Amino acid sequence: MMAEPIGQEFHFEELRSGHLGVRVASREWEIRAAQALRFRVFYDEMGAQADAATQASGLDADAYDAVADHLLVVDHDRGEGPESVVGTYRLIRRAAAGRIGRFYSADEYDISRLEAFPGEVLELGRSCTDVAYRTRGTLQLLWGGIAAYVFRHRITLMFGCASLPGVELDANAERLSYLAHHHMAPENLRARALPQRYIPMEQLPQGSYDAKRALMDLPPLIKGYLRLGGFVGDGAVLDHQFNTTDVCVVVKTDQVTDKYFKHYERQSGPRG
Repeated sequence: MMAEPIGQEFHFEELRSGHLGVRVASREWEIRAAQALRFRVFYDEMGAQADAATQASGLDADAYDAVADHLLVVDHDRGEGPESVVGTYRLIRRAAAGRIGRFYSADEYDISRLEAFPGEVLELGRSCTDVAYRTRGTLQLLWGGIAAYVFRHRITLMFGCASLPGVELDANAERLSYLAHHHMAPENLRARALPQRYIPMEQLPQGSYDAKRALMDLPPLIKGYLRLGGFVGDGAVLDHQFNTTDVCVVVKTDQVTDKYFKHYERQSGPRG
């Protein structure tokens, strides 16, 4: 028997694109399936370091999962249970972060300027997809789900830690320098890496590297944020547990011109 829905507010109806759909998790098994997918991607595939409890559970889980909303991409051709979950994104609004006492990003960045931004803010994180679903279509569907969530909850600002692979600065020098030179957030929206974790992003002088190549080499998720008019904060952070180099990304939704948001606004009418 399938578990009863957990007590969550209504977000939006599942959006469909062929056999794929995107929705917010409303059952406990859906959240566990997202955590299991995160474990397979982050630990089995990307080399994150699991403690004994995480390894035994086969789940990437922490305290934030209990207060967050979990966006899911599901493949209905695979079934209607945990096997259907092929993509996920963790969404944390201001009230949810208040239940924990902080946003997840605060472990790496001073986000006080972002928290002071008027209106509803949304932290994005823990994004991943199954290896067989890393396609433009799946990413578009994820962004469509985020757009629906943004309009449903009147989000004014989105932010979160996005990752470059590995912790070797030389390997990421061009990409970090490109982000610092071309996409630095304005002062009032500029998160800064905590002093004890701060790594300068400007690893190379401007003009000393191929900026076009650096842009092309960015992970698809970060390129997606930039297409939405996103900025980066000051400083990178090395996350040795997850084997990543993190940057803080910020997107003002009133500046978004991306087709996903335009499409959802046409379908949903005015936000007011």
